[in-house]
Amino acid sequence: MKHLPVRPWKDDACWRRIGVAGDRSCPELAQYVHCRNCPVYAGAAQHNLQRPVEADYRDAWARELARPLPPPARTDAAAMAFRVGTEWLAVPLALAAEVAPLAPVHRLPHRDGGALLGIVNVGGRLLPAVSLARLMGVDTDAAPPPAGRHAFARLLVLAPGGQRIALPVDEVHGVLRHAHDALRPPAANVGRAPSPLIAGMIADGALEAALLDTARLAAQLEGVLR
Repeated sequence: MKHLPVRPWKDDACWRRIGVAGDRSCPELAQYVHCRNCPVYAGAAQHNLQRPVEADYRDAWARELARPLPPPARTDAAAMAFRVGTEWLAVPLALAAEVAPLAPVHRLPHRDGGALLGIVNVGGRLLPAVSLARLMGVDTDAAPPPAGRHAFARLLVLAPGGQRIALPVDEVHGVLRHAHDALRPPAANVGRAPSPLIAGMIADGALEAALLDTARLAAQLEGVLR
């Protein structure tokens, strides 16, 4: 490509002397109103874009574009991530049936104080509502609201063994993809060991969640409903 000669627009620009950035004495302003509409201004832009590229700049970008792309992260599993109190948890995606709006829970007689909260209407169907916070010993009273974003409580409906169970959660993040064989062991909190329901820790970007074991969680939920 033949480069056009570069005029010293930066040092001697008419729009800075007699145009809108100068004393506005340019007679062309009566027709074009603003220097941006003038062909002289457009011509300066063309000269600027067609100026020769410095060798160092060209070589730096050539090296950058020649670098091989990093291998994509292997993700052969997916989980539904959600928050209970201050704890980010996740269940295998196959276990999550749906996410529904929060609805009033109706208590059951003689079943107060446990993990079974009662029954809740989800899409016209009455489902048992179970507190995962009580099941795992998560303190939700001291949970501060997330900073800088809106969080909405939801009902996360699980389907272990075909039985649908609604879990009230403080926030649903969505699908979190991870490598099945890359689970990290959970760290013990101060004063207590990790919950036996946790199979390991998974992460996707800045979000890290405790993945719950499907078999153990199903057994715990079945015991609550007895």
